[in-house]
Amino acid sequence: MDSSSSSHGIEQLQQGCYYEWMSLQAKHIVNLKEALMKNDAHHKLEELVGVIVNDFQRYAEKRSELSNRSCSSYFAPSWNSSLENGLLWMGGCRPSSFIRVIYALCGSQTETQFSSQYFHKIDGNENADESDGFMSELTAMQLGNINELHIKVIHKEDKITKQSANMQEDVVDMPIAVTAYSRDLVEAGVEVEDALDKHEEGMAVLMAEADKLRIETLRKIVEVMTPVQAAEFLLAGKRLHVSLHEWGRVREERRFGRAHAGAVAGGAGAGKPKRSATC
Repeated sequence: MDSSSSSHGIEQLQQGCYYEWMSLQAKHIVNLKEALMKNDAHHKLEELVGVIVNDFQRYAEKRSELSNRSCSSYFAPSWNSSLENGLLWMGGCRPSSFIRVIYALCGSQTETQFSSQYFHKIDGNENADESDGFMSELTAMQLGNINELHIKVIHKEDKITKQSANMQEDVVDMPIAVTAYSRDLVEAGVEVEDALDKHEEGMAVLMAEADKLRIETLRKIVEVMTPVQAAEFLLAGKRLHVSLHEWGRVREERRFGRAHAGAVAGGAGAGKPKRSATC
């Protein structure tokens, strides 16, 4: 098997891994919605949250295994839309964006709850509807812990980003720049191939570090929250992830036509999730 066929085979495995994860995301969304609507006991919600976090870790481990064979595909995946690829950080979402989701939910629910209470009082009903969500009930201690985590995560993100920038600068170092300059028809020799392989191996290590930070951040967030709050947070994050995937596909279909959008989405593979309303 030549290198191009091998690379294509690895990319197919990576794409299949991604669509398996997206299908699991859709399943998680259904399970979280049902659990929250039924007001499941805290121990059941805690168990569900634990399963979801562990599933994310297994997905990251599988990605890491596949990235060791070929990492470049994860930094501009062909199975993503341009919108999604434009939002990627080290092959995924920024861990700090998890915390921004909390702030957004907390602010939105607080505003909704305030408005609901105000209009109920105008109507003479003091019992405001409390079914709008539990993120607005985060305590000062919880918010303090989340803010402290946010600062630490941003610092770690910046460190990984700086390492990535240094590696990008190394690409134009010896022997790559000299080879490109000295030949009209550029053919990568052994030295260049070795340098590029080394770069890709380094990027795979950085992506694994980024995935580790994503998992650590997720675990620390759910530890700070009550089981109900953690379930709400995970539901919001997964809806956002799946929605961005769908929105990007629809935008490309609108701009470039259905065939192009279908090609970007990877076709109707067995692992591809159904069209769905909703990281």
